[in-house]
Amino acid sequence: MGEYKRSAIKFTNKDIGVWFPTIRTGTGTDKFTEQLVKGLNEEGVRAEITWLPHYAEYLPWLIKSPVTPKWANIVHINTWLPSKFYPKEFPIVATLHHCVQDKNFYPYKTKLQKLYHYLWITPIEKESILQATALTTVSEYTAMCAKEIFYISNIEVIYNGIDFDIFNTKSCKKKLDNKNFRLLFVGSNSIRKGFDLLPKIMEELGEGYELFYTSNTPNMLPLNMKKLPYQETAYDLANTYRSMDALLFPSRLEGFGLVVAEAMACGLPVVVANSSALPEIIENKVSGFICQKDNISDFVNTVKCLKNNKELQKEISNAASIHIQENFNIKHTINSYITLYQKLIIGS
Repeated sequence: MGEYKRSAIKFTNKDIGVWFPTIRTGTGTDKFTEQLVKGLNEEGVRAEITWLPHYAEYLPWLIKSPVTPKWANIVHINTWLPSKFYPKEFPIVATLHHCVQDKNFYPYKTKLQKLYHYLWITPIEKESILQATALTTVSEYTAMCAKEIFYISNIEVIYNGIDFDIFNTKSCKKKLDNKNFRLLFVGSNSIRKGFDLLPKIMEELGEGYELFYTSNTPNMLPLNMKKLPYQETAYDLANTYRSMDALLFPSRLEGFGLVVAEAMACGLPVVVANSSALPEIIENKVSGFICQKDNISDFVNTVKCLKNNKELQKEISNAASIHIQENFNIKHTINSYITLYQKLIIGS
């Protein structure tokens, strides 16, 4: 990775200026950047985002390179950002959110995805890592993958954090009177997220269960699957978490699993796959449930067990919110990044 000339000058938070040239993807990486910038600003660090359109990822030559703000002395990028969009004369922090090159995910890719990731994304990431002064990942699992794929060892893991002013168990929205057990899925309808497993799970669960999902899908789905209205704000999503009985999340690859942590912070029991970084968030059968990846019966039986045991629901709900508060607080994330920025500037 790149190096930056060290300085003996001591900086305070007000002396740090972090610029985020960022491609807007409509995914959790957008939320990561927005949340980080908000938290930095609240701590007295000047931080701003310059948004680039999504097609800048695959058609960068059509987009003019943004001008680096004069106040910036740190550049923070996603490893997927083409190199033309960021300057090389500043310390660069590159964050790797998840490894699409993960061998465990390879069998689930289409041929087009395999080609796109191998021929386009991987070279971009290699260049980002080469230019970066510091590389961060959002989980130990993602760090392990990065070490294997890119042959690097100097990686700092900074977990994503949850904003408890938004995602919490306070002022819970009263659950609707409904005899059905209400499940929630938040995410895209991609095979990476395991959306293809949901219809099979819901067909086996049958009457007495409903699953509400946030993605758009053109496919015919079981009658007990219902699309939710667009969640306009984080507060809307938090209220949705609190109105449900459990989160069903059979994702096959997560760099962290922000949706899972948000749901747990709201006291929602979660049922997830034993894949990638998800086991780092949950203690199985204590703060949530971890099922065998792609095992429909395991998910079905776990959900049924949860539905039929109200006392278990309460225990898991309480343990989940406490676990996230103690281990994945956004304040810790913000402070970790501020410490990293200071080290890069003062060269400690």
